[in-house]
Amino acid sequence: MKYRRLGHTELHISVVGLGTWQFGGEWGKDFSQDEVNGVCDAAREIGINFVDTAECYGDHLSEKFVGEALKRDRDKWIIASKFGHRFRGFLDRDRDFSPAGVQKQLEDSLRSLQTEVIDLYQFHSGDNKQFDTDELWTMLDKQKQAGKFRFLGISISSSKEETNTYQTERATQVGASVIQVVYNRLKREPEQTVFPLCRTQDLGVLARVPLASGFLSGKYHPGVQFPTNDVRAKQDPDTLNHILEEVERIRRQEVPEGVSMASWALTWCLRDPVVTSVIPGCKTPEQVRQNAAAAKLVT
Repeated sequence: MKYRRLGHTELHISVVGLGTWQFGGEWGKDFSQDEVNGVCDAAREIGINFVDTAECYGDHLSEKFVGEALKRDRDKWIIASKFGHRFRGFLDRDRDFSPAGVQKQLEDSLRSLQTEVIDLYQFHSGDNKQFDTDELWTMLDKQKQAGKFRFLGISISSSKEETNTYQTERATQVGASVIQVVYNRLKREPEQTVFPLCRTQDLGVLARVPLASGFLSGKYHPGVQFPTNDVRAKQDPDTLNHILEEVERIRRQEVPEGVSMASWALTWCLRDPVVTSVIPGCKTPEQVRQNAAAAKLVT
C-alpha cells in the first residue's frame, strides 16, 4: 500500500480507501456484521487505513457496522463521516443542516462509530444556501475545539458544477481541509473546476465513485439488469446501455493488457497527485484485495 498526505492536515492515508455506502443496504445486498468484519479485516491486512461512511447510509447503519469492525484497533484507522442528511428509507433522505440538527447527528455518529473523535467530518452535498450558514460553521468550530472531530471536509454534489466551484473556493474560509468529489474516467469535470482550487488551497481530494458505481470494474456489460433494491436499477435503460458501451470502448482501447479494468480505473484517478485517495465500495474481502492492487501501479 502507498500513502499520501491529506491536504494540509497531518494525516497520511492509504491511496486506496474503503467506501461504505453499500453497508447501508442500497446496493442490492443487506450485510451482516460478520460480512463487514471480513471486508474490514481484508483492508486491515493489506494496509488500508482510511474508511469513509455517512450518517445516512441506512440511518447510521453503516457507521454501526464500521464502528464494531474497527473498535479493536481504532487508533490505527482514519475514519471519515458526513452530516446533513437523515435516512427515511431506500434512497429517501431529509436534509437537515441546522446547527442543532447537525450537532445531534454528530453525537449519533460518535455513538454509532463507538469512538470519541471522528477524524474527518464532512458537509454532505448541501446547496449553497445550506453552506452559507455562519451559525453552522461556528457550531462546528466549537465541536472541533471540544475534540469531537479533528478536521472538516466538504463532500460536494455530483452534478452541479457551479455549486462545486463555489463551495471549494470557500473551503479554507469555513475551516475545511478536504474536498470529496465524484471523479472517475467517465466523469472528468473536476479536473477543470475543482482540482485547480484544491491545489491553490492545498486541500486533500477524495475521489468517490472511482469505479463509476461499479461500471468500470469490468463486471458489467450492455444488457445487464440490476435488482430493484440496487441504486443502479434507477438508471434510465438507454443511459445505462450508453455508459456500458463506452466502458467497453475504454476496455478495448485504454486498459493495458494484463491489467484488470478495476485496477486501471483506480490508478487512472490517482495519476494526478492532487487526488489523495480513491474510496471505492466493495462487498467482499476479495473485492477489497482487487481494489488495493491498484496501489502497486501508482507512481
